[in-house]
Amino acid sequence: MRSSPAPTPPIANSPTHASASPTLVLVCFAAVYLLWGSTFYFIRIGLQSIPPFVLSATRHTTMGLTFYPVFRLISREKPTWAQWRTAALTGVLFFLCGNGAVSWSETRLPSGVTALLVATVSLWMVTLDWLRPGGARPAPRVLFGFALGFAGIALLVGPAHLGGSERISPFGALVLILGSLGWAAGSIYSRHHPLPHSPLLAVGMQSLAGGIGLWIVAFFTGQLHAFHPAQVTLPSALSVLYLVVFGSAIGFSAYVYILRHSTASRVATYAFVNPMVALFLGWFLGGEPLGLRTLLAAGTILAAVLLVVTAPHGHAAPAEEEVPVPGEA
Repeated sequence: MRSSPAPTPPIANSPTHASASPTLVLVCFAAVYLLWGSTFYFIRIGLQSIPPFVLSATRHTTMGLTFYPVFRLISREKPTWAQWRTAALTGVLFFLCGNGAVSWSETRLPSGVTALLVATVSLWMVTLDWLRPGGARPAPRVLFGFALGFAGIALLVGPAHLGGSERISPFGALVLILGSLGWAAGSIYSRHHPLPHSPLLAVGMQSLAGGIGLWIVAFFTGQLHAFHPAQVTLPSALSVLYLVVFGSAIGFSAYVYILRHSTASRVATYAFVNPMVALFLGWFLGGEPLGLRTLLAAGTILAAVLLVVTAPHGHAAPAEEEVPVPGEA
């Protein structure tokens, strides 16, 4: 939960698009597309010798301990108790429920399929935004996209032997869908409750809260007790370093930059680019099967996401546009 990342920060006070360097904007788009798409594969590598909740806890605690003091100093903001409450709740929803579910599910699902299911966050966000008090009813094309997305999920989990390939673990898919629902709930909640003006300070606070929650779950599930640092392999250790530096720090900073210097509809394209990157890396580097079932489900789910993220939102002012977050893993 976009493996990453990351919550949608507000962009109401963003500078004009003209002030941005076109080359830097393109570089940042490439970073979001490739780095966030690759996090699903590197989570799989990390899980070779690190339990899932310990892996996520290490990553997000490190992120929080780095981002919070740095951007607290840069922004000179002093977070209020109300902002901390929002950060704590959304951090748990994003990083414990969202990314924790991603890491756990990758012990049962291929990384590429995991990325496909994470893309359903966009669908959940539409539903929750509709159901909240004062929410707007989605357009018919969005409702069709919602139905199409869950048809793609149904294609992944059954029936058996469709297209000559086995179905994925239904329980693993269920956990991941519920984790995506938690991420979407955090995204909607954060839009209507106080957070610091600096999005990078806010994500530092959320990472701390989510990381603490992940350590607690790792303790009570026995993963922390069973974890022995001496048994961590070099590939797993390097994958954690990659996830912290490239997936979280660089990837999220690039995401914030393009949010401030591009349109929401363009930024939202990563909702269907990331799963394609993850599918390719899982197949090319990880040897994950890419059968007819997976390809059909991928086309169905990504078409659904495309319908949702490109739907017009006539009720919102341009300055208040938000981008659906399929979850940086």
